[in-house]
Amino acid sequence: MYEQTLNKSKAVRLLGVALALGLGSFPITRVGHEFASTTHLLANEIYWWGAVGLVLIFVTRIERRPLNSIGLRRPNVWGLVAALGAGILMVAGLAGLLYILFPALHLSINNSVVNQLLGTPRWWLWISTVRAAVAEEVLFRSYPIERLEEVSGSRIFAAILSCAIFSLAHVSVWGWAHLMLAGFGGICLTILYMWRRNLWVNIIAHFIVDATALLSA
Repeated sequence: MYEQTLNKSKAVRLLGVALALGLGSFPITRVGHEFASTTHLLANEIYWWGAVGLVLIFVTRIERRPLNSIGLRRPNVWGLVAALGAGILMVAGLAGLLYILFPALHLSINNSVVNQLLGTPRWWLWISTVRAAVAEEVLFRSYPIERLEEVSGSRIFAAILSCAIFSLAHVSVWGWAHLMLAGFGGICLTILYMWRRNLWVNIIAHFIVDATALLSA
């Protein structure tokens, strides 16, 4: 009986991982023509916030576990310091990649997507920045890392798999050159989560990076 219960618990957690990573990796931006109109932009937001809501409901209603099981707990002062420091280091690292390494390798980001993004209303840019920080940290970091580690017993496996899927999920929209940027960001955010185990710390660091890019555009 105990073994059956344990196997059922593992199956539920793997289902949750598939749900989170599947929703996060679905190319909704391309399939839903995100930048076609304001209606499409709002529909895109509904998708992402709905995905986050589904994962949170899965944790509390299906798994019957508290949200702190996916790192949703109040950060302390040192956690906030870690978030700020990680955000600043990531901005510096991404700038180095974009303005030094990319030209050296004759690479460029997908300017068509950048132009479409910058052509959207300013209010939506800020909403999408908050949403990206929340949704990507829930769907790609906290939930899958916690559950994959529980099922596999390996922190390294959980970290590598979630980071790899996060990085590859950006290719469908931004192209293969962006994989370097997404990979760097994914590695940094994964390390931060494995260190602090606090979802809010990751969300704040992620927001700092995306908001900095928005302000510099």
